[in-house]
This record gives sequence, structure tokens and C-alpha cells, in this order.
Amino acid sequence: MLQCQLGRPLSAMGDHGATSTGDPQLDEAVRRWLSWDKNRWTRAQVESMVATGRLNDLRTRLCSRMSFGTAGLRAPMGAGFNRINDLTVIQSTQGLHSYLCRCFADFSSRGVVVGFDTRGQEDSGCSSQRLATLTAAVMLSRDVPVHLFSTFVPTPFVPYAVKKLGAAAGVMITASHNPKEDNGYKVYWCNGAQISSPHDQEILQSIEEQLEPWSASCWEEELVESCSLRTDPLTQINSCYMDELTSLCFHRDLNSSCPLKFVHSSFHGVGHVFVQQAFYAFGFAPPIPVPEQKDPDPNFSSVRCPNPEEGESVLELSLLLAERENARIILATDPDADRLAVAEKSDGCGWKVFTGNELAALLGWWMFFNWKEAHPDPADTQKVYMLATTVSSKILQTFARIEGFHFEETLPGFKWIGNRIHKLSEMGNNVIFAFEESIGFLCGGLVPEKDGVSSAVVVAEMAAYLHNKNLSLNQQLLNIYQTYGHHVSQTSYVVCDDPPTIQTIFCRIRNFDGKASYPKTCGGVRIVHVRDVTTGYDSSRPDRRSVLPVTRSSHMITFTLQNGVVATLRTSGTEPKIKCYTEYCAAPGTRSAAVHRAPSPEYCWFQTTTLKYTFSFWSRGSDSSSQRGVLSGGGATEDHSRPAGRVPGAREEQPDSPLCLAPPPRAVSC
Repeated sequence: MLQCQLGRPLSAMGDHGATSTGDPQLDEAVRRWLSWDKNRWTRAQVESMVATGRLNDLRTRLCSRMSFGTAGLRAPMGAGFNRINDLTVIQSTQGLHSYLCRCFADFSSRGVVVGFDTRGQEDSGCSSQRLATLTAAVMLSRDVPVHLFSTFVPTPFVPYAVKKLGAAAGVMITASHNPKEDNGYKVYWCNGAQISSPHDQEILQSIEEQLEPWSASCWEEELVESCSLRTDPLTQINSCYMDELTSLCFHRDLNSSCPLKFVHSSFHGVGHVFVQQAFYAFGFAPPIPVPEQKDPDPNFSSVRCPNPEEGESVLELSLLLAERENARIILATDPDADRLAVAEKSDGCGWKVFTGNELAALLGWWMFFNWKEAHPDPADTQKVYMLATTVSSKILQTFARIEGFHFEETLPGFKWIGNRIHKLSEMGNNVIFAFEESIGFLCGGLVPEKDGVSSAVVVAEMAAYLHNKNLSLNQQLLNIYQTYGHHVSQTSYVVCDDPPTIQTIFCRIRNFDGKASYPKTCGGVRIVHVRDVTTGYDSSRPDRRSVLPVTRSSHMITFTLQNGVVATLRTSGTEPKIKCYTEYCAAPGTRSAAVHRAPSPEYCWFQTTTLKYTFSFWSRGSDSSSQRGVLSGGGATEDHSRPAGRVPGAREEQPDSPLCLAPPPRAVSC
């Protein structure tokens, strides 16, 4: 990695017409950038920073590189080695090419799949389509076949195409639900799963070994039009995907006669056309699109942020349209259509926006209910699995314990789920459902990646089925919880753009009462177990070693409390956030028994809310700025603009209601 020291007075710089920073190492970084970058917009950004003496900006952009997080390389668009731009995408693709050559003897015949979303930034001359084209150009310049989609596609189409076409790897240019300034470079292995260790680190090393673009051909977008090694897989992949999607359709007759109306928002992204086709494949009438949000718009003009996980605050146009059209279900896919948010109108109860954990309870029940209908032999469940990330609800674990199938949890990020699915499938097992709490769901085995398109139409069919039984989604959720126990969860976060502050926060927690001493109580409740996957420590195991893989590149600490609450603090792998997850899991019971034995939702909400404030206290200093909501060390703030009664910190899950499963013959009032 480049190392840059503090600069000295500016002076003339040499061949590139820019000004010297006075710091030889920083000057070398600038020289490399201006020598290699052929994009006039990003070159101009660096030249302007040098000319105006913005040395800190230059060091930030030129003296570090991106690394693979939970969703590949992701960063703001713009000039710099730690940003997404033409040059860093070319460098990344060169490193990927070199690594794939070492891993696949037949790489030159298998090739790669490349897809892109609808993002773009005019100031940097940067768009997802252009970056995808440059990715293809690098591969084509080395005579590698490239299956480059001719238009934007949902992220799951890339791993689906990798498996369907037998490609060695896939690249998707997307930043999913991140702010409009961001973009990303997501890499899939030949098994269709996102890359994980050791592939990610090996690719980064390969990138570092050949930073200079190989040739002018790497910049030639025209190659994708003229080279015979480039193919467009759009028609074939779209057709195959929609055909295979029908394997998740269990009640076509009900779908075709369903009186429910559905509203769909694609959040200015790729989802509109593909969700419409998915509804057709299931026999539904098309969902009603939110007109202001159905077409691509890289500025995401009608939402304050393009993340449907934020709930009602970003679903306003969908809610208004649903009221006008008398639609009872809202489906919202994020800009690259790999995530799904759902809201439902309840008679006399307003709108219910489901959390990711609540949707997982419904979809997990639905997938197992229909699987059991087709496989009545109890012995068949021995090969059935469901998966979830460790910060997600334990509701699937409860399902598995009671119903007799298998459940496993993984580290956060669907790359871990996707790779585990591959290994389980190799052993003859069947993963019928997987999820992460941040509204990422996978129904069936269509693709080892979260998929908002398939999830949207599966939710629609589930809603149609339940409506035929005089049940709403929310009523069925109550039934599920009643049968399997209350699972009350809350998720929150604070934004922190300063890595040293994050380091200080977690160092404080790990050395709370002296060196290597974690907190012993939380919210007045004794902590009985601590698991720290950053260090590999787990106090609940005899050898004190965590079963989950050690991930030293990020922070994640889980606390199990004496009262049954499980709480986790972790850093996000895609955004500058510290996230807090809390859940209370009560024992299963009958409807009457649950009233006496299970804690009330209000009590559970109080417990999880108290925990979040306690975590906040752990991570703060005692100065006055801390009391105003600035985390110790500065650089992180909570969002205090939430309505009264909401816990500050942004995206927050409201307490679940009491819960029951398999569709009962009667309705439960809301």
C-alpha cells in the first residue's frame, strides 16, 4: 500500500503540468495517477487538488486502496486509488484476470460474466455501464470470452449466469442500496457465490502486483462491439431465469384469480421490468408500478436515500399510490433488485412495514410449508437446511428444532451464505431458504445470492394464499410467533466516517474493566457469554474459540444475557456504520400458555431498547460532546431527527407482536 507523509510547500512538478506537493511520496502517487488515468474528469479532479493544495484530500484518495468487504469493493465514485473509477476498475480487473489464470486451466474458454446497474456520476464521467464495459475490455484484450449484458440487470442475474454458462467468474458493477455517490465491484466465483477468503485477499495481491494498465486496449470501450469473444447473454439468461422461477410457484390457480392488488417500487433502479415478468410467470396480473420510481435515475430523485430498508420514510410514494389504488401489499426492491421490503395494509391498523426478520419468519414458514406438502415422509427433512447470518433472528433455528430440519448460521454477508449453500449442495443437501436481516432473502436454490425479484413474487403468492384463508401476512406472522415463540428484535446504527474512532470504541469494549476484560453487565442484566469473531474468542465454548471464522478486518462482538437476550455490535461491511442488533427469543407455547409464560412484547421492547442505550454508553467518553450524541473520538453521530418515541440512531426495527405457524383455519385479529 502506498504510504504518504506530511507535505511541504508546493513547487513545480514536472511533466504533467500539475504542481508538486513538496512530499516526494505523495508526488509519486500523483505522478502515477496522472500517468495512468485516461479519464479527463478524474484527471482534472486530481490536478485541481494539487493546484489548490488540498493535501489531505490527496492523501485520502491516493495513499490507500479499497479492500473487499461483505459485498465486494465499494466506495464513492471519483478520482483516487481508494475510489471507484475507470482506473481502479481496470486495475481490479487486471488483478482478477491474473488470479483466474492461475486458478483455471480452461479460463480462456470459460470466460467471465459482466453485469451492471443504473448508477452514474456526471462529475467523474463514471457510470456502471461504462465501468462494466471497461471490465469487459480488459478481459477481451487478453482474449478471454466475456458475457456482457447489453443492458442493466438485477444483481442475482450475474451469479445465475455464471452457473448457467459455466463461466469461471462474474463481475457486477453495483453499489446496491448505498447513497448515489457510491459504486462497487462485486465478484462471483464459478460456484455462483460471492468470493470469500482466500480468493479476496489473493485477488487484492494480484491487483497490487500490476497497477499500471496493460495497454491502451484496456480503455477501448469499442472492443465490446467489435470483438467476437463478446456475447450478450441477456435473452438466454432472462428466459431461463423466468422458467426456473416457476419452480417456486405452488398455487398458480389462486394467483390467477387473486383479488389482491400489489404496488411495486423499483427505487429508480433495475427492478421494474423483471418484477413485472416474474408476476407474469406466476400467473398474476402485473403489480402497479410507482410511476415516479419505475425508471432508472442515478440521482434517486424521489427518495432521500435509495434503501427500502429505511421503512415508511422512503416508502411515501408507494403508500400514497397504494391508498389511491386500494392495494393492500407494497413490494419495494432496492436499486439492484437483490433486496425486498414489504408493507401491508391492515383493516383499522394502518400500514405495517415488515422488518427483515419478520419477513424471514413468514418466508421460512412458507417455504417449509410447501416443501412438506410435496415431501410428506418425515425422513426427507434430514436433507433440508435453512441458513441465516449470525446477526439475524433465530426464528429459523427455532423452526428447525421443532420441525426436524437443519439450521446453520454464518458470518454477516451473503457471500458466506452462498458459499455454504454450495458446500451443502455438494453433500446432497437442499437449502430451501436463507436470509440476512437487512431484507436479503433467498427462496429455493435458483441462485446462491439474495434475490429481490424472486422474493417479491413469492411474497405475492404467499399473500394470495393467506388471503384465500381469510388471513393477512401480519395475522399469519402472529400465528407463527404464537406457535414457535416470541422473537422480538431491534436493529439500529450510528454513522461513523472515522476509522480511528471505530477502533477506539471497540478497544474500549474489549478492555472495559482492564486489559482483555469485556463488560459483565448490560442494562443491569448479567452477561453470561461473549463471542468476539474479530479475535476468535467465545466464552461459551470449552476451548474459548469461536466456531465462526475469525474476521480481523472488521469488528463484531456478541453478548448473551442472563435473561435470554442476544445482542451484537458490528461494523458494516458496505457503509460507514456501527450496527447494533438485539433479540429476545421466548420459548414456544400454546396461545393461552404464552400469555402466562412469555414476556410481553412491551417488556421485550424495553429490554432491547435499554440494551442499545447501554451499548451507546459503553462506547462513549464522559465529555460534554459525548452527551450530545457524538461518539468518543468524534466522527460518529446519531440521528436525532426521528419522531418522538423512536430510539435515535436511524434504521430501527419495532417490536414484534406475539407470534404461530402452519396456516390455521381461522383468522387472528390484528
